[in-house]
Amino acid sequence: MRIDAHHHFWRYGADTHPWIDASMGALRRDFLPADLEPLLTAAGFDGCVAVQAQTNTRETEWLLRLADVNSFIRGVVGWVDLRSPGAADELRRLAAHPKLRGVRHIVQDEPDERFLLRDDFGRGVAALGPLGLAYDVLVYARQLPAAIEFVRRFPRQSFVLDHLGKPDIRGGGFETWRHEFERLSASSNVWCKLSGLVTEAGWQSWQASDFHRYLDTALACFGADRLMIGSDWPVCLLAGDYERVIAVVADYIARLSSSERDSILGDNARRFYGLAEF
Repeated sequence: MRIDAHHHFWRYGADTHPWIDASMGALRRDFLPADLEPLLTAAGFDGCVAVQAQTNTRETEWLLRLADVNSFIRGVVGWVDLRSPGAADELRRLAAHPKLRGVRHIVQDEPDERFLLRDDFGRGVAALGPLGLAYDVLVYARQLPAAIEFVRRFPRQSFVLDHLGKPDIRGGGFETWRHEFERLSASSNVWCKLSGLVTEAGWQSWQASDFHRYLDTALACFGADRLMIGSDWPVCLLAGDYERVIAVVADYIARLSSSERDSILGDNARRFYGLAEF
């Protein structure tokens, strides 16, 4: 099974997607399953994992409804207010749907650099494991130190780092990122998505070779058994079309064994999220 482990759907609205600013005009429209399915098929993927882009449960419920009628959506990573006293009840309600496979919060936008370490947030995270739900860690590279402490607090919880921790490829800082990334990878309950790199580089000027040292580091730190490919579509369209973006990772891993390639291209996502073969 080949799985695109990270993408989004939305019905665009300026009020619902305020993070899409004037520089992101290509994203100011709807992106729905009918737009993605032919891209997945052409790239040889059997399915995908849809990830939240809004901080409300209405979007989570909408993504689950999309998954009900589009079998190629194998799983959903939604949003729940993990700080709420009612988080455990809300998680139980949503987790009754078999395709809810994880939860994410857009921590990169939080002004508190140590947001992940808040007690109220931690209580919500503690409710994920008993429900079989993973947690997607979305942070900038500067927030990795807090993420390291965070994942160590929950050694039995499954975590996946989105977009390699968003290194500042455009601005440099490779060595600082690598140090913290290596420390995070030492926690065996953390996996990593090979995704989101092109939008951290020069949107119109990047070349695949720009990412090789980041991919080298990810492979050395996590090994082929804790990495998964993701397109970050449609956000990736700011810097390249689906085929070109997927090729960054697909071409890089061509040097690996067939079993290692199969792991990164889908088997790991299936195992990590517990995706059923619907």
